[in-house]
Amino acid sequence: MNAIAKQPLPLADAGAALKEAMRHLVGGVSVITAGTGEERTGLTVTSATSLSVDPPTMIVCVNRNASSWPVIQRHRHFVVNILAAHHQAVADRFAGRGGVKGAERYAEARWRTLATGALALEDALAAIDCEVEEIIERHSHGIIIGAVRALTIAPTPSAPLVYGRGRYGTYAA
Repeated sequence: MNAIAKQPLPLADAGAALKEAMRHLVGGVSVITAGTGEERTGLTVTSATSLSVDPPTMIVCVNRNASSWPVIQRHRHFVVNILAAHHQAVADRFAGRGGVKGAERYAEARWRTLATGALALEDALAAIDCEVEEIIERHSHGIIIGAVRALTIAPTPSAPLVYGRGRYGTYAA
């Protein structure tokens, strides 16, 4: 299939073409954490964004086949940990690289508990603690709307970790 097709793509090819097209969009990398105790888990995303500042509200999109999905539904909380360039190993662990799952993903980093009970990466550029307000299930994903309950911001921010064209990178203004 020609990814630069001028004609509309057949529906059978549209999903693969959309995936290829979206690889050109560079996104900030965040780790979503949820759960408590041994039920802690999380995932790496580029799909976290603010919905509103009044009231403070976030949106994350999570695949409903992800191991984090039922934990977020059950605990009704999550933290958006915005990663710095030096957090690539954290991003990889929460993406499941190396087969690490569940609470094991929290190893080799320092975490603190925020207002909802979810864990925040201590040296994240920002950690935004949310209580689930609404979940909208569409197709393969859930759109999770979270009311911000607490947040931390790094006192001396460094370059953010970004992802595009299948690779990590960094952004410098």
